[in-house]
Amino acid sequence: MNKFKIGEAANLLGVSSDMVRRWVDSGEIDAHRTHGGHRLINGDDLAKFAQKRANDPSGSENSISARNRFTGLVTRVIKDKVMTQIEIQAGPHRIVSLISTEAAEDLELAPGALASAVIKSTNVVIERPQ
Repeated sequence: MNKFKIGEAANLLGVSSDMVRRWVDSGEIDAHRTHGGHRLINGDDLAKFAQKRANDPSGSENSISARNRFTGLVTRVIKDKVMTQIEIQAGPHRIVSLISTEAAEDLELAPGALASAVIKSTNVVIERPQ
C-alpha cells in the first residue's frame, strides 16, 4: 500500500502542507505516526478524501458533466484572428487550450486572470513513475 508524507499529500491535493495538517488534526484525513514521529497517510484514505473533496458541490456554482476542473492563473495568451492559445498554471500543472478568439475576448482572458480549465475527455492517458 502506498503511504504519503504530509508534503507529498499536499502536492497531490494542490494545497499547502499546513492545510493537510489541519485536515489530519480535525480528523478529515486519517494519518498515523512513524517511529520517528512523522505522519503518514495511506494512499487509499487520501484517494477517498480527494474524491470526496472533488465531488463537493460547494466548489462550483455551475452544474456540468465535466468533472476535471483545474483552477489557476492565466500565464500566457497568444491571439490571432480566429483562435487563441491560453496557458493556465494550476498548482504544478500547466494546461494549454486552444479556443476561439471571440470566446477569449468574451472571458477577458489575459495574463494574471483567474480561470478554470474544465476538461471532459474520452481518451485520458494515465502513467505511473517507475
